[in-house]
Amino acid sequence: MQFVKMHGTGNDYVYVDAFREPVENPVELARRVSHRHYGVGSDGLILIKPYPDADGEMDMYNADGSSSEMCGNGIRCVAKYVHDTYARGKDELKLMTGAGWRTARIVSRDAAGNAELIQIDMGAPIFEGLKIPTIIDAPEVLKQKIEVAGRTFEFSSVSMGNPHCVIYVDDVAEFPVAEIGPRIENHPWFPRRVNVEFVQILSRNEVIQRTWERGAGETWACGTGASAVAAIGRRLGLTDDRLTIHLTGGDLLLEYDGKGSVRMTGNAVEVFRGEIPTPA
Repeated sequence: MQFVKMHGTGNDYVYVDAFREPVENPVELARRVSHRHYGVGSDGLILIKPYPDADGEMDMYNADGSSSEMCGNGIRCVAKYVHDTYARGKDELKLMTGAGWRTARIVSRDAAGNAELIQIDMGAPIFEGLKIPTIIDAPEVLKQKIEVAGRTFEFSSVSMGNPHCVIYVDDVAEFPVAEIGPRIENHPWFPRRVNVEFVQILSRNEVIQRTWERGAGETWACGTGASAVAAIGRRLGLTDDRLTIHLTGGDLLLEYDGKGSVRMTGNAVEVFRGEIPTPA
């Protein structure tokens, strides 16, 4: 089976072109290829599939084999692959995800005409507690208290097609993400688990973010997480409409004016191509 390794700001996935090669057992394949020592090494598996009246569909699986509704860095790479392979020169792509329709706009191309920088309409944030989902039945889940590992944290929650929990900290570089992240991910307040963003504010237009992703652990970037940080920051009055977010794998530009969709702009990079052997 042929595959392409791509990343968006360091958030790396193995991509399979399911236009050409249908995958029978994506859960097991995701676990196998994602392993950093015994597989290709990635944060998960993404299938690029055909979809009626669309340029393509993103079908995403985390490194542990669990499915995920949406991935901002992943869908930029899907858009790049579809553009470069099937829709060369097209400026706007319509893509289906587990969280619904998303639009990708090609911002820049390289000298060969391949997509480089891509903006995604990430959709409108969902603040209602039960729809995120959390067990908190409230119109918004903002500045709530949660206790894990003997410590109390203030968090705000939102859905960007998948659930997020945003926590502001003083020094994100020194924060014990690997200890606190999985405890919040699996906390009973989040019935479908949750992605956890730890955020340090530098100014009203600039923050640093680390993310513990459900099913994958700490990743170098999280596009839906960055969108959640932009939405929560704007809702709480902590950050402005345009926000540069520094992630371990690079920077993302987020735009959100408090109404409608969050827009995210970042890179999409092909790393290498290869072939996955069929198990004996």
